[in-house]
Amino acid sequence: MFNQLTQKDIAAMEAEIEERKLIIRPKLLESVKEARAQGDLSENFEYYAAKREKNKNESRIRFLERMIKTAQVISDDSKEDEIGINNIVEVEFEEDGSIEKYKIVTTMRGNSLEGLVSVESPIGKALMGHKAGDKVYVQVNTEYGYYLTIRSIENTEDSDSDKIRSF
Repeated sequence: MFNQLTQKDIAAMEAEIEERKLIIRPKLLESVKEARAQGDLSENFEYYAAKREKNKNESRIRFLERMIKTAQVISDDSKEDEIGINNIVEVEFEEDGSIEKYKIVTTMRGNSLEGLVSVESPIGKALMGHKAGDKVYVQVNTEYGYYLTIRSIENTEDSDSDKIRSF
């Protein structure tokens, strides 16, 4: 895996694991126990639903623990005039002149539908370390790529509004 995560990402993931283990897990175990007590398990929808929720919680805990264990910790510091983690970047696509704004985030916070671009995505890799006015080439795959011009960079802090992604 070796996803690139900041220390703040890891702290948020550890907090979620703790909540899932200490608060959510006991509630789900109680739900399973209550549903099991209702009798015949062959036609007990509540039992299967409670068991499914319990298993989803356990899967999420294992997923987060594995992400932390295999993470490559990166710094979220960058120079004032260079693109780094948590910077909002306005770019112009050379092909059609359209303009987009993206926030550069770590893999666990990436969500392209909300303009959150991972540092490990093609566009994130291409933009990192560049300055306003630079023209960068985004290599999508071996056969296709495109050029962007960086119009502006806005330095921002990591905010809790950029949630850790689910599966």
